[in-house]
Amino acid sequence: MDGTYGPGNRLVIDQLRREYDISSIPWRESLRRLEAEGWVDIVQNAGAVVKTFDTESWQRTMRLLARLNALATALSAEYLTPEDIALGRELNREMGDALANFDPRRFGALNRQFHNLLSSRCDDERLNDLVEAEWTRLELVRRSAFWYAPGRALASLAEHDAILDLIEGGATAEMIETASRRHDINTLEAVTHYDAELSKTETPAVTRAFG
Repeated sequence: MDGTYGPGNRLVIDQLRREYDISSIPWRESLRRLEAEGWVDIVQNAGAVVKTFDTESWQRTMRLLARLNALATALSAEYLTPEDIALGRELNREMGDALANFDPRRFGALNRQFHNLLSSRCDDERLNDLVEAEWTRLELVRRSAFWYAPGRALASLAEHDAILDLIEGGATAEMIETASRRHDINTLEAVTHYDAELSKTETPAVTRAFG
């Protein structure tokens, strides 16, 4: 997850065993688990290879994260304090500054911090673990390819404010969940549309920009 082994790297059990002084059996079990969780591919005659993420991986992750994160936010909302709401608005303002200064790394870090804050009061540990895993997977995908639709980052800031308004105004959990899920789906649809338009003109669709 921290990028020690990047996309396409082979994970050779004998080499791992020597490097970490851990026997082969735990490594085999670990690689089977990583394959089941979608982090590596087991390739014939090559062994375990760190998965290379592509646009389809990004789309699948976004669709799942949209549902999981929206539910966690809805369950958390009624427990967020006025101080939490104020912090959320400050984070959103800082994202606007990062956008104006063309700082995608800071924008992405602040975006995750913002969404973590909104779901921070969810008391479902299993759901929290799933959300964290999908956020991590999303960040790994972005290391391989940043998919960007022009104007989407700016629009997302307005949607952040709208979600905060719903929470602050005491909206129902269903309304908050719907708005949060729609926020992520808007990103998915915008990027998918932009990628399709780029493909028509045969312009490379991989670009470093805002997530």
